[in-house]
Amino acid sequence: MSAACGMNLNSKNMIPLPAACGIACETCWLKDKCGGCVSGIDPTAPEKLEYIKEATGAYCPALKCAIERKVEYCLSCDEFPCKVHYKWGIPYSKRILDLHKQFKEQLKEE
Repeated sequence: MSAACGMNLNSKNMIPLPAACGIACETCWLKDKCGGCVSGIDPTAPEKLEYIKEATGAYCPALKCAIERKVEYCLSCDEFPCKVHYKWGIPYSKRILDLHKQFKEQLKEE
């Protein structure tokens, strides 16, 4: 059983899981506007994307992209960091994105 705001029920208790962007909704300042998120492969992701559009007036670019690419989280996508994150700057700053990119390049060299 899954719920919004990145929470999933396991056999013992609720476990916070990240949203499609990779951020735990409980720590994100956008949660009050969008109501929380789900992963890109969650069966309710398309419905959540529509809800976010109705609530905020725009689609969440990270969730939309994760659904289209069929990835659970942006961080698990081969393209991350990508133009979606660089363009919108949400939830990661350009500096964090650049650090991710640099780290991935270093791993390829090793």
